[in-house]
Amino acid sequence: MSEGDVAAFTHLGETVRGALSERGFSTPTAPQRVAIPPLSAGEHTLVIAPTGSGKTETAMLPVFDHLLAEDGPPEGFGVLYVTPLRALNRDMRERLEWWGEYLGLEVDVRHGDTTQYQRGKQAENPPDVLVTTPETLQAMLTGKRLREALADVSHVVIDEVHELAASKRGAQLAVGLERLEDLASGVQRIGLSATVGDPGEVGNFLTGGRPCEIREIDVGSNVDVTVRQPEITDEDERLAGELMTEADTASHVRLIRDIVAENESTLIFVNTRQTAEALGSRFTELELPIGVHHGSLSKEARIDVEDRFKAGELDGLLCTSSMELGIDVGRVDHVVQYKSPRQVARLLQRIGRAGHRQDEVSSGTIVTTRPDDTFEALAIARRARDGEVEPAAIHDGSLDVVANQLPGIVQSRDAIHVEDAYETISRAYPFRDLPVETLREVVSELHRNRLVWFDESADRLETTGGTWQYVYSNLSMIPDEATYEVHDIASGSQIGTLDERFVVNFAQPGEVFIQRGEMWRIAEIDDEEARVKVSPIEDPAGEVPSWIGQEIPVPAPVAREVGEIRGVAEPPLSGGADASAVGRELEGRYPADAYTLTEACAQLERQIETEAPMPTADRLVLERQGRTVVVNAPFGHTVNETLGRVLSSLLGQQAGSSVGLETDPYRIELEVPSSVATSDVLALFEETDPDHVETIVELGLKNSDALAFRLAQVSAKFGALKRWQGNGSGRLSNDRLLAALEETPMYEESLREVFHEDLDAAGASAVLEGIQTGEIEVDTYRGRTPIGQGGRSSGGKELLAPENADASVINTVKERIQDDRVILLCTHCTDWKVTTKVRRVSDQPTCPECGSTRIASLNPWADEVVQAVRANEKDEEQESMTERAFRSAGLVQSHGRQAVIAMAARGVGPHNAARIINKLRENEAEFYRDILSKEREYARTQAFWD
Repeated sequence: MSEGDVAAFTHLGETVRGALSERGFSTPTAPQRVAIPPLSAGEHTLVIAPTGSGKTETAMLPVFDHLLAEDGPPEGFGVLYVTPLRALNRDMRERLEWWGEYLGLEVDVRHGDTTQYQRGKQAENPPDVLVTTPETLQAMLTGKRLREALADVSHVVIDEVHELAASKRGAQLAVGLERLEDLASGVQRIGLSATVGDPGEVGNFLTGGRPCEIREIDVGSNVDVTVRQPEITDEDERLAGELMTEADTASHVRLIRDIVAENESTLIFVNTRQTAEALGSRFTELELPIGVHHGSLSKEARIDVEDRFKAGELDGLLCTSSMELGIDVGRVDHVVQYKSPRQVARLLQRIGRAGHRQDEVSSGTIVTTRPDDTFEALAIARRARDGEVEPAAIHDGSLDVVANQLPGIVQSRDAIHVEDAYETISRAYPFRDLPVETLREVVSELHRNRLVWFDESADRLETTGGTWQYVYSNLSMIPDEATYEVHDIASGSQIGTLDERFVVNFAQPGEVFIQRGEMWRIAEIDDEEARVKVSPIEDPAGEVPSWIGQEIPVPAPVAREVGEIRGVAEPPLSGGADASAVGRELEGRYPADAYTLTEACAQLERQIETEAPMPTADRLVLERQGRTVVVNAPFGHTVNETLGRVLSSLLGQQAGSSVGLETDPYRIELEVPSSVATSDVLALFEETDPDHVETIVELGLKNSDALAFRLAQVSAKFGALKRWQGNGSGRLSNDRLLAALEETPMYEESLREVFHEDLDAAGASAVLEGIQTGEIEVDTYRGRTPIGQGGRSSGGKELLAPENADASVINTVKERIQDDRVILLCTHCTDWKVTTKVRRVSDQPTCPECGSTRIASLNPWADEVVQAVRANEKDEEQESMTERAFRSAGLVQSHGRQAVIAMAARGVGPHNAARIINKLRENEAEFYRDILSKEREYARTQAFWD
């Protein structure tokens, strides 16, 4: 450690050092030791360190020091502190206000919810430090008085810069920083980042390619991660009965419970909101002090659990990716990751939230559920320890961001020459290679859409009547998606919401997905009402969800290492060693106990026992049973998705019919016509030109909902289309959309985005090239293999209740039927008729007029049936109604209130009600379960009856 590092605080002035003493900072933290010297020297600096290690103070202490130097704070804004989350705004203000009060500097916050009064005050009397979001900065850059105040900015701090670098929000911010530079030249840029694989690229993103000092704390060496798959114990069998779930699920809950009990404060990260809710419900049943925190909860609910966790009222907090960022929840002792974190960067960010007392080690446990999960977690844990982190995927040249920024630039200046606008935009790192001709194409599109006026003779851009409205309606690059309500068709209750992207890309009647920890099948989609009707899956064990939530993509290097582990295990297993022996060999390299490694290796042992080839990083295994072809290919999500699209497209052309496709990081599953032979699939691997991959995929995308959805979003940023969803007109035809926009910058950007986020043409081409040069071999197998079927146990079903563990659903149905209204009609005298709630019906309804027990139970809208019974007429339709009423009365006479309940159910007439009542059953829940079953059957066939 250098002398400068030890004496980092000596770079600060006397006033700030006094504040440090008052605050109890006697020794600089690791990021402070290495970063304060270049920051104090005014260098653009990227600070890479774990969340909670004092990065905020690292950045702000030299900044405060500068504001207090010689001339004092400026009249306008001195410092902008930009955070990607409003929740971070709140945290940053609370953390910085103490320093501001002590040092005599004003700290304030500005975001979308800031009142008009407060905004006016900030414009008239700008605070010294303004905490804000990327979107609010966009708005500030167009206001005349605010632009004058921004001209005094000397420092910009970008918090969580790694998050922004990999998004279009970041590309927009990069241009915004250059627009700020046009106002206030020489602004020092400071970035605070979690660990990334390409610090230099993130530094370039931060500074626009200007020189940047990178100060990085080695996180991997300070992280202690263990991978554990719990062994099922007698306690788990008991717990399974208590939770009405399977023993393996109970073992996961028990292990997490025990880890939380061993520590004072534990964050429990999961990969989806559905898993957070499902796991949270288990802890609630056990009455454990563990809260739930994710983005679908209200702001108030999130703040409540954050505060309770910080105060020690909660021992654990179940959370999703939102808690990866620097939201202050106090001290964290340990981090649990439930299931593989999918990426090294994500693991480091999550585990890095633990510890940080004088640079102590951050400890965490990855709880895994099956072999794929375990091997993936092992590879990620090893790569984290050795610092092999994924690069940040910067959005280079996103044209909708250019389209978004040009009207803002014009609005802020009233008029600007095209070359000057290009000079500002192309200084931003994501647009360093943007051809000026491409920018002119965007300008032409904006001119056609009347968002800017292009004076070709003067080569100048001017405002139009629509410029101002566009700018303030499009401050964000986050897509403005509609939300669909999801309703259980049987109970009528809302179970959640779905994003528009899900509905457009995936939702079709018959498809299966997971929400609220349960599996549902789509019955109907109503675009005008933005509503999806679903029915619960009665037997989750027999279903595979075709969609399970927004999956975090597993990178190719991680998936390849899983293939490498298999390759290491293959020789000893083939030589007669068992799974435990192979597990012991892996124990030295990977952080897991013997049981976890043995359980994972048992899958590989079964693969050898079936005499099937082992899929590895250098060997694809193509297996087939019936029409299902599975390509075992450990190359990650985006490579496999690309290869899968190539195969399905070419096979579909050959066969003249569609080919079903599902992919995961380790498999490509194809449902092929019977005319397609295994040799046809093999031939495609051996003969498809690797250089044609992108073209083949692009042709296939032309008819896809995925591209149409992106195209609609991108064209909205160009002002070319009104929002095409939720406006009462239904979905636009893909054909019409593509025909109108195919030769435009919008189409080009939509394709770029699909390839950037979902596909990897270069990686897929490399696999084909490897096969064709012999570096990767391809073997075939007839039938299904243990590894090939390994993906079938995925999808989060570990947390799903078995069929009879549906107490909440049954209770909902019961409550709904009890509150339903029915008409009771005496079929003997026909004089007595009453409308009442089911819960008010006596055990044996009796007519108060004549004493008869032949009481028909009818729907509350069945007045025509009442009239038919009273008229006793004999036309065919009325006779049918009368007969139905008498059958209902006979059932009520025999079975009393139970018959009324059964016939109050939806689509359940006297015939089905009799079948339900006559079944032998153990309890009331079984009775309502049978009613629900009949309701679901009616829901599925309702279209035929209607």
